[in-house]
Amino acid sequence: MTADAAAQTARLIALGVHDLAGLTATAFADLVPDAPEGDGVLVVSPSLVPASDLAPLLTKGDQPGFVVTDMTDLADFVPLPDEVVPDAPLYWITDIERGDEMAGWSPDEALPAIRERGRHPLTVSEGISWLLQEPERLERNRCFMTIASRKPKAKGLDARTPAIWISNGTGRDGRERKGAPKVGWCWAGNRHTWLGFASAAARN
Repeated sequence: MTADAAAQTARLIALGVHDLAGLTATAFADLVPDAPEGDGVLVVSPSLVPASDLAPLLTKGDQPGFVVTDMTDLADFVPLPDEVVPDAPLYWITDIERGDEMAGWSPDEALPAIRERGRHPLTVSEGISWLLQEPERLERNRCFMTIASRKPKAKGLDARTPAIWISNGTGRDGRERKGAPKVGWCWAGNRHTWLGFASAAARN
């Protein structure tokens, strides 16, 4: 996606992101930094709107997105210490890849591989922001983890890693949510054949 600041800002305003931030459309637009060169996506920082509030704006067909019931602590998932995220309410990520080639890898295996390529794994807010602009990027059996977001514990990290995929409408999701975008989690050491690892070339 070409980093068109006006179009992406208009998209977020049409979705009501400015209302969630408690801003007028004009005030929201004033926060948008200049677009970078090349392909980029405008990210809504959790400091402006929490990821749990953005998730219901995701859509697949006529189904709105949701956060799984056993992830009420989503706000506690913050960027990994080595991931430098701009201290701004809105910022850009560039050259995003879904990471399909890493499907079947675990987060513990994927993280060093992504970094060895000089890329940055996405945070959950970055992943949601990408899908708000390009909902077609979420495809069944071609979904992705956002492993730059982790929950710190007294010693180390919580073993869960956030991911975004499509609900099958089973279990606690509820049949009415079949086909809906789903913000959930996977264990850092587990492998899933239908989840890649989204990453970006840069944040700015």
